[in-house]
Amino acid sequence: MEKAYCLYRVSTKKQVDPKDDIPMQKIACREFAQNNNWIIAKEFLEKGISGFKVSATKRDAIQDLKEAALNKEFDILLVYMFDRLGRRDDETPFIVEWFVKQGIRVWSTQEGEQRFENQTDKLLNYIRFWQANGESVKTSARIKTRLEQLTNEGIYTGGVTPYGYKLVPSGVTNKKGRELKKLVIDEREADIVRMVFDKTVNNGYGSYRMARYLNELGIRTHNGSEFQCNNINRMLKNRIYCGYYVAKENISPKQEHLVIIDEWQYNEAQNILKQRSVKNTDKKHIARTTKGRTLLSGNIVCAHCGSRMTATTHYDKYVLADNTVVKNEVLKYICYHRTRRLNDCDGQGSYVAKRVDDEVNQILIDYLSKIKDTPKDKALEIRYKKQIEQCRNKVKELQQEKDKLDNRLKELAAEVGRALVGESKFSVDILSMSLDKTKEDIRIIEVELNECNKTLYEKNTLFNQLDNSYAQFHGWANEYMHATLEQKKMIACQLIDEVRVGRGYSIEIVFNMTYKQFVMEE
Repeated sequence: MEKAYCLYRVSTKKQVDPKDDIPMQKIACREFAQNNNWIIAKEFLEKGISGFKVSATKRDAIQDLKEAALNKEFDILLVYMFDRLGRRDDETPFIVEWFVKQGIRVWSTQEGEQRFENQTDKLLNYIRFWQANGESVKTSARIKTRLEQLTNEGIYTGGVTPYGYKLVPSGVTNKKGRELKKLVIDEREADIVRMVFDKTVNNGYGSYRMARYLNELGIRTHNGSEFQCNNINRMLKNRIYCGYYVAKENISPKQEHLVIIDEWQYNEAQNILKQRSVKNTDKKHIARTTKGRTLLSGNIVCAHCGSRMTATTHYDKYVLADNTVVKNEVLKYICYHRTRRLNDCDGQGSYVAKRVDDEVNQILIDYLSKIKDTPKDKALEIRYKKQIEQCRNKVKELQQEKDKLDNRLKELAAEVGRALVGESKFSVDILSMSLDKTKEDIRIIEVELNECNKTLYEKNTLFNQLDNSYAQFHGWANEYMHATLEQKKMIACQLIDEVRVGRGYSIEIVFNMTYKQFVMEE
């Protein structure tokens, strides 16, 4: 009696149900082997393995079967259908052929034996898996399209339940008679989500610090594990908290019953995450850390060399008359490059942090106090009306100039045609030079026009966000005096683009224009 090895495979773990696919494959293969007087010596099971997405090189069962074939451990490879071996037209036909070349007969309970006695056999073998590959592609496309449709309709399509929500019965059944679930807010967890966003946006907590804070409070994830930084980052990036289902490029209409975080706070969190990214090279407007005891972080620079300044702790020692040694702790800002002699900076090596912080703090208090007496309508006009109008006029002028150049280019092209038949008073060489010059002028205008359009778009975007910016600024004005140091650091880093400190404690502050123009005089 010949020895047969069997391979059973299902693409999804849902098919591993005792009533479903693998038991059916087993029964069919065992009956087929018995009818052919074969002994099933070994059975290989692949649960939740896609024959289309997963290469044979990454499938342990295929590799084990190949090794057994080389060792001549069996005579027949038996499957329910050949697509159980795989559905890749660029790979699976050659796997089947490889087994046959090793002297292994490859059988399917539904399609018989696959032979390679002539070119027709090879062609049929390839066509079979080409069709299987096509079916997988079509199935994948249908599933993707349906998921996109469901997302666009605002229907929950499953997946890991986000923290802050829970699944409850929806009262709706699918085609298989199973009741579908729907997402609803879990109020206890929602409060924790709000705390995570609040401490990120208002207190400058990083993901590691936030995870440690939650763990110290005894708060755990859905599966009872401690929070890790990646749990926090995923939470902060998940737009579901604003009420939107997102599936790749598809975004559902807003689901008001799922809203935990308002969109302004969500966008602020995204801005903070972006600026904390090591790949981000833009000027940072958030505190590098809020754990220290100095006010400024990340935006204080040396006025002499422009290098970043860092906070450090210095200890002054002195001995009293009774030989008692006294240590005084002094926080200082130091010029990183000067202290390490990385450049020729002629500024001071260090500055007492309290002196710098007190002066900046007083300027911030004066600056914030102005917003209390600034009406929002006036702020809107000062901040944007003139700039947007100027930008629009510039775009209009550039577009008119570009239209003139385009017309000139058409005229020159027509003149070249006349010159070629001797009907123009200009030579072809002169016209060619004029064409090149006009094309270059058009290119320069297009670059400038693109930049102006980009600027106009950015200003219009800021204009649309101005209500939130004004509300934020006004809130800071009311809260700053009583804010914690962590909150003051976050406010300072968003209000201030840069603090330049020079010899003799000369301090120059460059404010963020988004907020500065609320209190600028016309």
